[in-house]
Amino acid sequence: MHGGPICRAGKGISMRRPQSPGTGNTTLSSVTTRGETVGPSRRQALRALGTVPALGAALAAGTASAHAEPAQKGPAHPPSGRFVIEAGWTLVETASGDVSLKEGVSVLVADGMIEDVIQGSAGPGLPRVQAPGDILLPGFISGHTHACSATPTRGIIEGGRSYAAPLLKVETLSDDELDALTAYNVAELLLSGCTTHVEMALSLRQAESYARVAEAWGVRGYPGGMVPGILRLFPIWFRSNDQTLFDSEADTLAEIAANLAFGKAHMGKAGGLIRPMMTPHAADTQTPATMAAFASAAKTLGTGIHIHLAQGPAEVAAVKRLWDMSPAQFCDAHGLMDGPFFAAHMTAFDFAKDAALMRERGGVYATCPSAGGAGGDTQPWPEALASGMRTNIGIDTHSNDYLENLKLAVLLGQARASLLTTAERPLPQPSIWDAVDAATRVPADGLGRPDLGRIRPGARADMTTVDVSGFLVGSGAKPPEPLNNLLYAGGRSVRHVLTEGRFQVWHGKLVVADAAQVSTAGGAAAQRIWDMLDADGWFDGED
Repeated sequence: MHGGPICRAGKGISMRRPQSPGTGNTTLSSVTTRGETVGPSRRQALRALGTVPALGAALAAGTASAHAEPAQKGPAHPPSGRFVIEAGWTLVETASGDVSLKEGVSVLVADGMIEDVIQGSAGPGLPRVQAPGDILLPGFISGHTHACSATPTRGIIEGGRSYAAPLLKVETLSDDELDALTAYNVAELLLSGCTTHVEMALSLRQAESYARVAEAWGVRGYPGGMVPGILRLFPIWFRSNDQTLFDSEADTLAEIAANLAFGKAHMGKAGGLIRPMMTPHAADTQTPATMAAFASAAKTLGTGIHIHLAQGPAEVAAVKRLWDMSPAQFCDAHGLMDGPFFAAHMTAFDFAKDAALMRERGGVYATCPSAGGAGGDTQPWPEALASGMRTNIGIDTHSNDYLENLKLAVLLGQARASLLTTAERPLPQPSIWDAVDAATRVPADGLGRPDLGRIRPGARADMTTVDVSGFLVGSGAKPPEPLNNLLYAGGRSVRHVLTEGRFQVWHGKLVVADAAQVSTAGGAAAQRIWDMLDADGWFDGED
């Protein structure tokens, strides 16, 4: 290999101590004008533009060049086996465990692993993916997805309708239709840079569908069927009498057993990419017997628990009334926190009493900026950061654009922190640095996977590149502080996505399946659901 490891060489920006504006390598040349106080005429200005060779050529090329993709070089088709990725910037983890942005880096991929991270060129003779206008990041990890169910609700719940009816209709689809819907949603996750999904499918059927799609496309997934499943959930969750909960216990135990069988059957499929988890819906839809069954099943699988936790005051009140505990304490008392533990939403979480428990147990809080659809309520990410808990950016249901949710987590988190901060309760302003760490290393560690969520020798080759130089996101040149440009980006800025060295997205296009067919079939499944809702009068307000 040519050059030294990145941990010993290279120009970079520390993730822990980001540079202040203006400290990058790009400089702005000063412009002076000739004449007095009157500026150039429009004709003079246009004439002057024509004297700049590159810009004059672009203008001469007409409108097509205005929409051209950022210049990228490399193989015409995605490479495999052994190859090199060279991006404008790379977020690397050094030997000391720090994270830094580095320029001029070559990432050598071999057999699904990151073989080396080198300052300078990796040497001749290997296929090269050259993305000079991109930032190369670890593949994003969503700690909370419902991958089959986003698109049927998108655009129809934002006016205040309940998502319950559309989600129930999903279960009426055939297996082929379910797979089409799952494929559309998983495609969106990949297209937005999300390579690992902690997946709470809304039923065991949906978990099976996710496993089929994920295995075919080489997706890294931790799937499980939510228990109680969607067809049983709402009467138990929104009960008026706690006897409904106790009466549901036998059926819930049967569902747990079925999901454990699913976990055993799929564990390690796709070369180890599929690792099922146990996924209880929430603390207020469980009894001590079902919680114990979850803990036992999770211990058998060894991959942990994925749950909604303290979603609202009603959950907290129900668990307190029945068991005289908080939801977090109820989980811990029955052993659910003994392994990996991913908890979503936590809008009614008691940080004063239970944050220490989550810290001690290594639990991960998945905040989901789009949980209620576009324009939903904010979630307590600033409070979780202030408490020192592990945090993650999750997808939830209605939006699959991971990069957009990464940005929203920062913007909504900053707004929440500004509104809630007092002298007695200071809250941090979340930064894009916090968000990227929460999308990569933090959830990887929460899963017990130090080989994920980082770019360093020996890690899995799960990576994504994002254009930070082109229109709407960048400035036409490689930016000096590229993570900040992610605040102007969305899923359409993602250029390349690979999991264990297999490209799933290439130059912004899905390449593990025919995108047009995925879109058509997924759209037909969603249309089927909307037709059923229309026949029920749901769009007229008759839920």
